[in-house]
Amino acid sequence: MNEPRLSKNEIRKDTVQSAVEAGADTVQDVAKIVTSAVKDVAGALGNLATEIFELRDQAKAASQDVAADED
Repeated sequence: MNEPRLSKNEIRKDTVQSAVEAGADTVQDVAKIVTSAVKDVAGALGNLATEIFELRDQAKAASQDVAADED
C-alpha cells in the first residue's frame, strides 16, 4: 500500500502555519505576563498611596494633639 505523499509546497505551508501558531501562542503568553505585571504594579502603588494617606492623617492628628496640649 502506497502512503500519500505531501508536496513540497504543502510541507512549506504546514511549516509556516506551525511557526505562525507558535508565534501567536508566545505573544499570548507574553501578553498575559505583562497584563499580570501591570495589575500587580497598580495594586502595589495603590497600597503605597493608602499608606501615605494614613501617615498623613496620623501626622495631622498628632499635630492637633500637640496643639491641644500646648493650650
